[in-house]
Amino acid sequence: NDAPGPPHEALSTRELEVLRRVASGKTIKEIAQQMQLSEKTVATYRRRVSEKTGLSSNVELTRYAMQHRLVD
Repeated sequence: NDAPGPPHEALSTRELEVLRRVASGKTIKEIAQQMQLSEKTVATYRRRVSEKTGLSSNVELTRYAMQHRLVD
């Protein structure tokens, strides 16, 4: 078994997109509108991102995304 990569590599495309948008300062409502999803769906992706990365707050997620160059 290979050494595991960074946690974000376990994220789905949608989860990664939500992570990037959260890290860019978007609210769940804004992300839902931009991605044409329901807020409930976006909140679910957001929760999965937290579970997979072990990061709960938007601040932690933003810092993580910046460290891994997931956002500009």
